[in-house]
Amino acid sequence: MPLTKLFPDSRTVAASTPATRDRAVDVARLAALMVVMFGHCALLLATIDSGGLRIGNLLGAVPALTPITWVVQVMPLFFLAGGAAGAYGWQPGTSWGTWLFIRAQRLCRPVFWYLAAWSVGLFVVRLTLGPESAAGMGRECVALLWFLGVYIVVLAFVPALTRLNSGRAAVVVVVALLIAASAIDRIRVAVGTPQAGVANFLVVWLIPVAIGVAYARRLIVTSAALVFAAIAFSIQLVLALAGIYEVSLVVTGEEVMSNVSPPTLLLALHCTWMSLVFVAAAEPIRRWAGGQRVWHVVAVGNSGAMTLYLWHIPAIAVATLSLHAVGLDAFDVTAPGFWGVLALRAVVFALVMAIAFVVLSPLEHQPLPWWDGPVHATGVASTIAGASMCLAGIAVLLMAKNGLSGEAGWTSLACFVAAAAVARTAARGPAERESASRIPDSVA
Repeated sequence: MPLTKLFPDSRTVAASTPATRDRAVDVARLAALMVVMFGHCALLLATIDSGGLRIGNLLGAVPALTPITWVVQVMPLFFLAGGAAGAYGWQPGTSWGTWLFIRAQRLCRPVFWYLAAWSVGLFVVRLTLGPESAAGMGRECVALLWFLGVYIVVLAFVPALTRLNSGRAAVVVVVALLIAASAIDRIRVAVGTPQAGVANFLVVWLIPVAIGVAYARRLIVTSAALVFAAIAFSIQLVLALAGIYEVSLVVTGEEVMSNVSPPTLLLALHCTWMSLVFVAAAEPIRRWAGGQRVWHVVAVGNSGAMTLYLWHIPAIAVATLSLHAVGLDAFDVTAPGFWGVLALRAVVFALVMAIAFVVLSPLEHQPLPWWDGPVHATGVASTIAGASMCLAGIAVLLMAKNGLSGEAGWTSLACFVAAAAVARTAARGPAERESASRIPDSVA
């Protein structure tokens, strides 16, 4: 089937894009996604020998590269884009829970397909390769879903954040969140366990969301954004150089106190300056994205953003195993030709991911029976729908931590599905339930 049948051409995309659309936000989302995908491809070290599959991390093998994570840790841009898009889509007087569920409807659609595919796949692996292999794959296949869980929960705060009416109010919110992140870090250090800092998953990732909302409401002046970005970066640099925090802003497997899981003040400062730098650069980015060809790529890429995010790790695995089959492993960083093999794997990964995108991205736009029905809930029903989606987000975060293995992992999956089902049922509202009751069972 020609690609023009699967994706609209550039003229169609340009004609269907409203003049009011903030293209800079779409560029930020897709650019961040590309960095995440190819960053993960570069970080993976893997080979298969007589002892089985061996996996390493490039930053763990070459610690001198860790400062680069201050550039390639671009998750703040995802959350900023979500906050901005949510602010653009929020209308005063809208029912909060219904709004949140509608935002989550499309987001969760490809996730259901992903989890269904892995549930079946892990069952097959268990039967063919044994429970240990299934458990290992189960721990890895849902690790990146932490983003979905946190994203749903922080998105619930967007309506409240739209009440900010000045740049000064936005500064107060961000500074308060930075102070809270620092306090939670102190508790984490005092207690001595990462679990003591779990509240920072909310506190830290709310920072780019708040900046995204303030950006969408035109509360941030470019000059002020640059000044505060410089201050945040300077404080981050001092804390890192003083040895108070680890340098790496991604997981390396060698860190003593991770800056990511859970997040720390260092990552909070990173979220602050990176988000503000985007705000300062938004106007030239928006003009650049106004070109028909550029916008075509950005729009098509964003139409399957969740497909790219969900399936890029399996695509990296396919690329890695394919090269292993012909004797090309990127594992030993001191081996001759290592960097060439790593670059070759990036090329193979890009081809595999392109095929996966063409095949799987249409699922993002194919409505699911019942789940994608209209919503009408107001009042208590709407509140239940919103609260249930937040619980679903927490369940996803726990599933990402526990993996699809063991009682804890599968229970987290069941809780996610149950909470999402409760949210969907509540979001239907009385109008839809009444109309459904008038439809004969044979038709419904």
